[in-house]
Amino acid sequence: MTLRIEDYAMIGDMRTAALVGSDGSIDWFCCPRFDSGAVFAALLGDRENGRWQIAPAEEFQVHRRYRGASLVLETRFETASGTVLLTDFMPVGENRSSIVRVATAIKGTMRMKTDLVLRFDYGRAVPWVSRLDERTVGAIVGPLRLALHASVPLAGQDLHTVGEFTLQEGESASFTLMSSPSHLSPPLIPPVEPELDQTMTFWEDWTKRTELHGEWAEQVLRSLITLKGLSYRPTGGIVAAPTTSLPESVGSTRNWDYRFCWLRDATFTLLAFINAGHFEEAEQWQSWLLRAVAGSPEQIQTLYGVAGERRLDETEIPWLDGYEGSKPVRIGNAAATQFQLDIFGELADVMYHARLAGFTPPFRRDQLRKLFLHHVEENWRNPDEGIWEVRAGRKHFVHSKAMAWVAFDRAQRAAGVTEDSAEAARLKRIADEIHADVCANGIDPERGCFVQHYGSKNLDAACLLLPIVGFLPASDPRIKATVAEIEKRLMVGGLVLRYGSESGVDGLPAGEGAFLACSFWLVDNYLLAGHTGKARTLYRRLLALCNDVGLLAEEYDPRARRMLGNFPQAFSHVALVNSGLNLMHAARAQRGANAKPPR
Repeated sequence: MTLRIEDYAMIGDMRTAALVGSDGSIDWFCCPRFDSGAVFAALLGDRENGRWQIAPAEEFQVHRRYRGASLVLETRFETASGTVLLTDFMPVGENRSSIVRVATAIKGTMRMKTDLVLRFDYGRAVPWVSRLDERTVGAIVGPLRLALHASVPLAGQDLHTVGEFTLQEGESASFTLMSSPSHLSPPLIPPVEPELDQTMTFWEDWTKRTELHGEWAEQVLRSLITLKGLSYRPTGGIVAAPTTSLPESVGSTRNWDYRFCWLRDATFTLLAFINAGHFEEAEQWQSWLLRAVAGSPEQIQTLYGVAGERRLDETEIPWLDGYEGSKPVRIGNAAATQFQLDIFGELADVMYHARLAGFTPPFRRDQLRKLFLHHVEENWRNPDEGIWEVRAGRKHFVHSKAMAWVAFDRAQRAAGVTEDSAEAARLKRIADEIHADVCANGIDPERGCFVQHYGSKNLDAACLLLPIVGFLPASDPRIKATVAEIEKRLMVGGLVLRYGSESGVDGLPAGEGAFLACSFWLVDNYLLAGHTGKARTLYRRLLALCNDVGLLAEEYDPRARRMLGNFPQAFSHVALVNSGLNLMHAARAQRGANAKPPR
């Protein structure tokens, strides 16, 4: 039976990640990087496409949590005969990725089973499997080797590696699946306990640097840990999600590969890390960003590979049936070749906030800014594919134009800081021209609200970003009207849709869930407008959508009450962090305002 998206939890080592189901099955794992081929692909097919289950051999109930502030997952299986704790983690700091699993009997006696199905190249290639000894097997396809060492006997059965064992109270069984290049000798598999201790120490040391105080601190910290787990440690890039092709509508073709790094995430991610006290991650992200976009501004892409790769050609995999039959399964993302004007605004905002935070200027930062500003000056009047990466033709999207304004607004502020008054004045003139154009053409004259694109009557939740980036204050009648119209026409079950998909603007079949980041943007709008009670109520509702271990997908279907889209989704967690930080800041400010003055 297919698990729901929310039934999974993520473990990771900041090189790649794996999704562990509530049934003890790892159904998704790409190796050696986030964007490498999957060796466990049952998530998008069936168990013969690769999975690794460790579970009781009888009916069980399950409870899960992360151990402390870490990505070490604990799954508690309870049966009529006993209780077993399954601990899953990926050691941090190695040059290769490993999955370590430890089953420990807490109470009574329990029969357990393990079933390892290795299928390389997204579930298609059956590897050569060699028995190295009674408890170790190795598997090779092409450049990758995986070796499994277990503390219990293993056997081959119908191209599976299986084992059955019984644990009595206090006994444990351990398993380590380690990757390595196939042309080298297999590495020695280290003992489990030191690996677990080192991994816990890493996460404990990292979370100690987190500066969070307030009602929402625990949930915000969990999202920060998730974002850290989605980072690619060698370069500092952060993937949008560790998965591909989890559908935005079950049975639909809205299935995309999110295992890449989007520029528009830059400002939100940077602010989240800075505001939480993680300057090292923010500097790494900024450095990755500027390395990735180096070169001609005409060639800046919307997204890149984790090391800055530019070729992300989109293809379809016919041998996988897709999650709950949602085809096609896609590898790569054609949005990398689109023109999306808004990314230049996000890029300028990254540089501006990095300067405010006192970051060391990366190589050629100022030169790069001048080049892309010239490019935006020449192209901001042109239509684009927009923040939602539509595939039905370019439009004059309001959000895109507003972010072009952000590019010049932030640049003129930076020029003012350096006392280049003439350049600051020139940049301000361009910003004012774009601002006037958006206000003249991006508003429905009858309703007085911002619309999706020039000449349209349709709404777009991306317009909720306008007051957040400072395009207009939340008190402006046009922003008030926009929020009111979005509440009236884009909310389903108390959550915000991106836009009306039935309009056909994206060139795809209608129907999708509520986009969770948009609902967090509404929280921020309520706060900016002084509606703290509404902001807190909506934020609580959004937190209640997190699964049992605090994770969110890209979307949520309020009718079917289930998550949709790739999982866990960085954009959702960045929005959760920033809204939570804003709420905690507002609470501190309110407490300060209510404090009695000293006598």
